[in-house]
Amino acid sequence: MAANTAIVIVGASLAGAKAAQALREEAFDGPIMLLGEENEHPYERPPLSKGYLLGKDERDKVYVHPPQWYPEHDVDLRLGATVTAIAPAGHEVTLASGSRLGYAKLLLTTGSSPRRLPVPGADLDGVLYLRRLADSDRIKETFESASRVAVIGAGWIGLETAAAARAAGLQVTVLEASELPLLRVLGREVSQIFADLHTDHGVDLRAGVQVAEITGADGRVNGVLLADGTRIDADAVIVGVGITPNTGLAEAAGLEIDNGIRVDAQLRSSHPDIYAAGDVANAFHPLLGKHIRVEHWANALNQPKTAAQSMLGQDVNYDRIPYFFTDQYDLGMEYTGYVEPGGYDQVVFRGRTDTREFIAFWLAGGRVLAGMNVNVWDVTDPIRALVTAGHPVDPARLADPDVPLNDLLDRPGSTG
Repeated sequence: MAANTAIVIVGASLAGAKAAQALREEAFDGPIMLLGEENEHPYERPPLSKGYLLGKDERDKVYVHPPQWYPEHDVDLRLGATVTAIAPAGHEVTLASGSRLGYAKLLLTTGSSPRRLPVPGADLDGVLYLRRLADSDRIKETFESASRVAVIGAGWIGLETAAAARAAGLQVTVLEASELPLLRVLGREVSQIFADLHTDHGVDLRAGVQVAEITGADGRVNGVLLADGTRIDADAVIVGVGITPNTGLAEAAGLEIDNGIRVDAQLRSSHPDIYAAGDVANAFHPLLGKHIRVEHWANALNQPKTAAQSMLGQDVNYDRIPYFFTDQYDLGMEYTGYVEPGGYDQVVFRGRTDTREFIAFWLAGGRVLAGMNVNVWDVTDPIRALVTAGHPVDPARLADPDVPLNDLLDRPGSTG
């Protein structure tokens, strides 16, 4: 009997769909099976808290490919197909139906799940999370009937949904445990800008608070009780307190788990024929010299090509610098780079923070670790180049809008 040449992808996500596409683009002509728990075709998540939630994008804009793309490219897409077990030694996955599928290579793009709020009342009707397309539909419907919404968690999802709720005309209260929104991600200097953005747009932002209970009547949410006894009235509560990588299958199969599925720069797990990409992958980054797990769209978009090439035996590394973006009210932002909480010693601003048209740079030892452009466009490439250059820059020149960013790429003292 001929050896199994099939590649099975568990997770019909953006990463899963892009991996199938990359395999065909790399001229792989063997069987591809793409397995997804949901009954939706693979879709992208950013619109769920941005354009689609705001009503600016039509539903069909969220899908990675048109439905006919999968049969046209001989990709066996199975929706509503839950994988219950992986047998690495036997090169098989088991489905909830009891059927088994053999594979030569296996790619896990199982993504993440929202963290649940561990307080009384968290299971009341009207307590909403945003991760799946159906969640975005529910929140859109809620915006049409509610007048007051409480958002628990001032991370990216919380702030984007707060902005969408304000755009829909709702009264919005944002509750955040830290003293500022996005404090761990952006640090104090930049977090304050996002706090001001939301208060300027009428959000009641309450930072440094603890949620004790979600209150309700007749099974339906009617407010939030804080630890200090304060009560917030709300017709709906949206919870955005982070996500957890879906590693259960991998862990049960004996793969190494460390804040996600631990993979090398080729996106190969501790088993040589099993790979991981997207939110669930804690990948070694050759430029940063450490393992990182990135929960953003660009990773799910770009990692699958490396995974596909690696599964096909090509000598490749995933070394793309992390990137993400947000749109809130009249603020558009792109962030390029990687900074761990407290991992910088200086923030340099180029432009005006008061009008929210600027670039912020995070530095350590004079080196640019990351840059964030706010309402300033077409600078992602030079920011990425500054991050990857890895040498110190002059902070005064970095802050000067009259000095082109590309001029900072030469080492200090270089004659060019």
